[in-house]
Amino acid sequence: MARHGSRVRENPTSLSAPAVATATLPVVFGTAPINLAETLENVNTPVLAYSFEEYAKALGYSDDWKNYTLGEMADEAFRQVNVGPVVFVNVLDPTKHKASKEEDVTVTNKKGVIETTGVLLKTLVVSSTETELKKDLDYIASFNEEGQVVIAFIKDGVSTVKVKFEHLTPEVITNNHIIGGYDINTGKSTGLELLNVVFPKLGMVPGLVLAPKFSKDPIVATVMKAKASSINTYFKAQALDDVNTLEANTYTKVNEWKNNNNYTGANEIVCWPLAGLGDKVYHKSTKIACRIMKTAYDNGDFPHESPSNKSLPMTKLLVETENGYEEIDLSPDQAELLNNQGITTAINFIGGWRAWGNYTGAYPSSTDVKDIFIPVRITHNWIANTIILTTWSMVDGPIGLRLINRILDTMGMWLNGLQSEGVLIGGRVEFRQEDNPKTDLISGKIRFRYSVAEPTPAQDIDNILEFDANYYNSLFITD
Repeated sequence: MARHGSRVRENPTSLSAPAVATATLPVVFGTAPINLAETLENVNTPVLAYSFEEYAKALGYSDDWKNYTLGEMADEAFRQVNVGPVVFVNVLDPTKHKASKEEDVTVTNKKGVIETTGVLLKTLVVSSTETELKKDLDYIASFNEEGQVVIAFIKDGVSTVKVKFEHLTPEVITNNHIIGGYDINTGKSTGLELLNVVFPKLGMVPGLVLAPKFSKDPIVATVMKAKASSINTYFKAQALDDVNTLEANTYTKVNEWKNNNNYTGANEIVCWPLAGLGDKVYHKSTKIACRIMKTAYDNGDFPHESPSNKSLPMTKLLVETENGYEEIDLSPDQAELLNNQGITTAINFIGGWRAWGNYTGAYPSSTDVKDIFIPVRITHNWIANTIILTTWSMVDGPIGLRLINRILDTMGMWLNGLQSEGVLIGGRVEFRQEDNPKTDLISGKIRFRYSVAEPTPAQDIDNILEFDANYYNSLFITD
């Protein structure tokens, strides 16, 4: 058909805005009191939470962090530091990790309390003198703040009842549940395998990987490092692991434990010891992860500044004992020794309790700047992830100057912006002829070279003080 007149057609903008990866998004693996949640379905699936309320509704909350380990991260991130979001993965399955039990409950003022926690409310059967009572007609059952079931009776005359129920058994969860795997029969992943599900499901790239309590096991830590180094084949994240403080209960034992158990990865932050706040006990990996998040947030969501020498909400250092926990002291020189062994800790020296340490687990065996400094390694991961996210939409486009210049312009301007923000000392992207032989071009392969320099932390400020006798000249008056 012949056309007549003037028209406008729009083309996509040749310069694209970079799709920025979430630099410090933590993915935390552990157990949750799922019986207290609004649904029992959040098992071995990534759950994104921006607040404590969201977390509690999705997974339930208990102060019993020994059995329900995810609560530690929820408390630290949302209550103590006020930072988010956080992705949680609960491996405690109420259809598998449960047991049956019976109890006699004494009723006072028309109320009785089941002492056992973790009760699956739908399985509760209440009987009085061998007669089964009816829910909502004879009684109402609900949870109190301690996670116990409170039975409120509607009618008078009930003094004792027998209850039967199923309850969670978090004590059966082992390191293998955290490691997880892929079931070829069901096509479902569990445990750390779910790192590969976070981005497809949530559209967010993991930045940090944690498993408080479980990461002190060398096998779990090894799998965490391996999974974090290749998420969805393309992305990278940083694992935060804890030293076993029951075995390494003094600072002089930590380095040997670290090396013997292979906590020496470039994408690994090794943390020691435990941290206390009042009666609460936190793993140091939890504290450092939230400090990394808060530092990035304070810098406009850029991860280039070290978490070291930043405040931590804590009041003491602890190590585990056979009977509980023991408080320990750590002087700055002892903390410096740990830092020089690639271990992150905390000190109370100037300005209250602060994170202390800039090195990854790779130090001192590695001297590569991109691998030994925590903020440099995290920023390097973030830059690499962002390059992938941004250039992915250009895959399968026709090779030519238009595509090449689009990538050069888009990524070049982004790197310049990072330099102006102080995230980079400098950065550039190049399309070199020597990197792109004709054999690659005709095979559909093009190669861009990125050169960046992240700022390293000023961890050693050397101030030279000298006595200058020339100042005594000021004592003599001259005309």
